[in-house]
Amino acid sequence: MGILDNVLRGRRDDAELGKGLWRRAHDRFQRGLDRYHQVLEGVDDDVLYAELVVIADGLAGLLPRVRAVCVMCQRLAPSDGFDVPGDYADVHRALSKAGNALATTAEAAAMLSLAIGPVPVGALSVQRRAATVVEQVETAERAVSL
Repeated sequence: MGILDNVLRGRRDDAELGKGLWRRAHDRFQRGLDRYHQVLEGVDDDVLYAELVVIADGLAGLLPRVRAVCVMCQRLAPSDGFDVPGDYADVHRALSKAGNALATTAEAAAMLSLAIGPVPVGALSVQRRAATVVEQVETAERAVSL
């Protein structure tokens, strides 16, 4: 059943997100989120793990919002290529920054999980990077609602 689910999900994604710019923005965000969760699986410290899980939950809550922005953009400015429609450059920029920030959030979590001994400030560096992800998603939402 897993293969059929993947095919159906791919078709739904093609219909809602297209195969171009907006699909790439969504998929990049999802890959960053997957990477963060992969890092989370390797954390041995229970206290750090608990902090990182709270951040992971917040980031996972952003995925439907990113999808909604990308679906709306695909509806308003369909894309099957990589050219950014001029009126939607701000939305695309914010989505790109959100994807980049999510990747650096996963990287910060990975570096933190490799720390030897107690970490005096906990997951503060990861929280700051996650806040940037939230900011950029909010910026994309505002830009698309114009």
